[in-house]
Amino acid sequence: MKMKDMALDETDVKIVQTLLADSRLSYRQVGKRCGISAATAMIRIKKLEKSGIIEGYTLRLNHEKLGYELTTATEITVSKGKIMEVAKEISGYPGVCCVYNITGLSDGLIIAKFKNRSELSNFTKWMLSLPLIERTNTHVVLTAAKEDLRLL
Repeated sequence: MKMKDMALDETDVKIVQTLLADSRLSYRQVGKRCGISAATAMIRIKKLEKSGIIEGYTLRLNHEKLGYELTTATEITVSKGKIMEVAKEISGYPGVCCVYNITGLSDGLIIAKFKNRSELSNFTKWMLSLPLIERTNTHVVLTAAKEDLRLL
């Protein structure tokens, strides 16, 4: 089996869910919560890291408490089939959280956070100044019913 095709068994899923809830836990704490030994937890976590399923450890921030009042979803239409080049450039802009190549009427979708309307305006004007962007359509999020990229 190729490492990239690794399937998760029930124990792996428990480990990943445990780490998603709190990635600061020790191997001993993960093992205890998952009903396995610390050594088994360590071996499995290392295997998940090596396979690329676990790419790193991070924390979740409360963006509103940091002053990011606006969340937007911006559809973009790109000329000449150059979506990946444009997506790479947009990915580096401050406040951009996600950049997707999508199907449908638009070519891309950008999820971003801004502290105020002025920052959003600057971002929109910057995108429209890029030579390959033909059109944008920005949606401002009024309320987030769920905002969490952790899947398991």
